[in-house]
Amino acid sequence: MTRPIRVVLADDQHLVRSAFAMLISATPGMEIVGEAADGREAVALARDARADLVVMDIRMPVLDGIEATRLIAAEEDLAGVRVLVLTTYDTDEHIIEALRAGASGFLVKDTRPADLLEAIRTVAAGEALLSPGPTARLIERVVKLPDARTAPGAQPEALRELSPREREVLGLVARGLNNTEIAETLSLSPLTAKTHVSRIMGKLGARDRAQLVVLAYESGLIVPGAS
Repeated sequence: MTRPIRVVLADDQHLVRSAFAMLISATPGMEIVGEAADGREAVALARDARADLVVMDIRMPVLDGIEATRLIAAEEDLAGVRVLVLTTYDTDEHIIEALRAGASGFLVKDTRPADLLEAIRTVAAGEALLSPGPTARLIERVVKLPDARTAPGAQPEALRELSPREREVLGLVARGLNNTEIAETLSLSPLTAKTHVSRIMGKLGARDRAQLVVLAYESGLIVPGAS
């Protein structure tokens, strides 16, 4: 029997935590192993409760969700812990910082219950919660800002080491395609597409597909708004 997904909830609003906890606890294959009211508690619980995933609010006291995510991503003992960030609006520019910090995706707080549960399953399985919709639009908007960390076209050295095929695959990942869709687009087997993605992540030191998307846009490999 497969063990349930162990979830930590981190949100400074008690009612929000309680609502999510009731939903998740009532779902087969999931269990709540801790609730945190701030980012510092979230990091401690992720470690002590041996969590698989943290549902993390961005705006919290003591330590916000971005810094908490960064600490989780940087700690070797927490390498298997995934972070799904929550925000009130899908235009929150802090989301891009959370993705840079190591989050595997995001949801707005008024998402449908079924979508939250599916997001937890997706992220816990090691996939990023990405689509050609809100995430891509958000990244496109934020990388246009003057404080974007990488100048357009200024590609990191690691990106230059990718083969032409790997750069092509990375571009499709950045546009929100999954492995099956990449395979169909490039006439590859799904296994080959998955292998390419894994190698790209290894070469670029990316934690997951979410960071690949951010890197592709910030490096200028993908131009915001381009088809």
